[in-house]
Amino acid sequence: MIPVLWFFDERSSYSWRAVYTKFCCFGRGAIYGAKTLHSLMISDITPIMSTEAKKLSSPKVGVVSLGCPKALVDSERIMTQLRSEGYQFTDTHKNADVVIVNTCGFLDSAKEESLASIGQAMKDNGRVIVTGCMGAEPEQITAKYPNILAVTGPHQYEQVVEAVHEAVPPAHDPFVNLVPEGGLKLTPRHYAYLKISEGCNNRCTFCIIPHLRGDLVSRPIHHVLFEAEKLVNVGVKELLVISQDTSAYGVDTKYAEYPWKGQRRKTKFFDLCDALGDMGVWVRLHYVYPYPHVDDVIPLMADGKILPYLDIPFQHASPKVLKAMRRPGNQEKTLERIKSWRNICPDLTLRSTFIVGFPGETEDDFEDLLEWMTEARLDRAGCFKYENVQGAPSQNLEGHVPEEVKQERFERFMEIQRQISEEKSQDKIGKTLSVLIDEIDGDGGADGRSMADAPEIDGKVLLRDAGDTKAGDIIQVHIEDADDYDLYGVPV
Repeated sequence: MIPVLWFFDERSSYSWRAVYTKFCCFGRGAIYGAKTLHSLMISDITPIMSTEAKKLSSPKVGVVSLGCPKALVDSERIMTQLRSEGYQFTDTHKNADVVIVNTCGFLDSAKEESLASIGQAMKDNGRVIVTGCMGAEPEQITAKYPNILAVTGPHQYEQVVEAVHEAVPPAHDPFVNLVPEGGLKLTPRHYAYLKISEGCNNRCTFCIIPHLRGDLVSRPIHHVLFEAEKLVNVGVKELLVISQDTSAYGVDTKYAEYPWKGQRRKTKFFDLCDALGDMGVWVRLHYVYPYPHVDDVIPLMADGKILPYLDIPFQHASPKVLKAMRRPGNQEKTLERIKSWRNICPDLTLRSTFIVGFPGETEDDFEDLLEWMTEARLDRAGCFKYENVQGAPSQNLEGHVPEEVKQERFERFMEIQRQISEEKSQDKIGKTLSVLIDEIDGDGGADGRSMADAPEIDGKVLLRDAGDTKAGDIIQVHIEDADDYDLYGVPV
């Protein structure tokens, strides 16, 4: 196996994703240690090629996809295009005619892991194309691996495909030059990530995403909705909306209008949520900055159109630290808004991530964070220890916190959140919840998720006596027990 970057969440490590994929960005959290990694190989990619197609001789491509869900979508688009041209995919480097490594370059540790994955691919194969966030600074890659075939930046799909063509020309055959309606996915059949924009207009001092991916570029709303509809038509039961700044969707287009299903829809956060809510599947929102207009979607959640779930990267609670981060800073007002949201939608689940040990953070600042967490009682919260990022303004700030202090604050933060999560889990005992089944365990049980649980980052619902339940089913489950983050139940 190839080493892949991961961060830890408050409940578990990220599992191996198809084609060695991992998530890593400041939309995620952390805990004390790793759990068993789950393997999902290229053979699991849906849909599986026909027997006839497999028999034909076509160029083989290996894919290593690192980074956040946005990078995962980039990999899916590249693979879909290559598959349409007759390329096949392999789960080993040695069997591949060329290997694509989609890199993560958000943190220095992420860059190191990306370079390690490139090195492994070079060792095993030698014909390697690099893309993704590290590709924005190709000299970092070519300095260490001068024999790389090509280096491209993030979301440069055409350049990646052209590099593959140059390395190994496509085999033109009518039996293999076919792609299913929903494209090729690196996630299980029943859920998919829906990327609505690229880039970001914010200038947080700890982040270099705008440098890597540019300013916000929103996809036209009818393009997003058409993609969502195709995914639903091929059996996707949950759409996870992602971007770098989801609630800023459409700002760059001045909320341009487009026709959709006999209506005019604005390229706007609310319009997108409203339209997706008409598709009859779970719709989950990630990376939602708490702009005032976020209030407008809470009634949609209360009405059951979209999931009552918000992933909001608050990052801290101290006004001084938030100012140093260049983040929205009125956390007292945020507490009032959280209370209002819960009054409108009592079942609302709030997830967030925070950074401890940011330069200049004092013990008083950290205590402000703990007090805010205690009052906010977020359902899910992850934590990062601050890490310098090359090129980020925060590395030049004064008052860098010693590593041992970062660790101590991290542990205190996670203990507070563990207690809150445990109390919230206990409150669900005796209730009946809608659960989306992710996996059948083979012993008559199954693993699933409630509306409060995003894949890979939140808790699970562990079922006994699952009967003939299948992955992708949405069933009613009576909750019998709970621990810190997971629930235990039986189908009703």
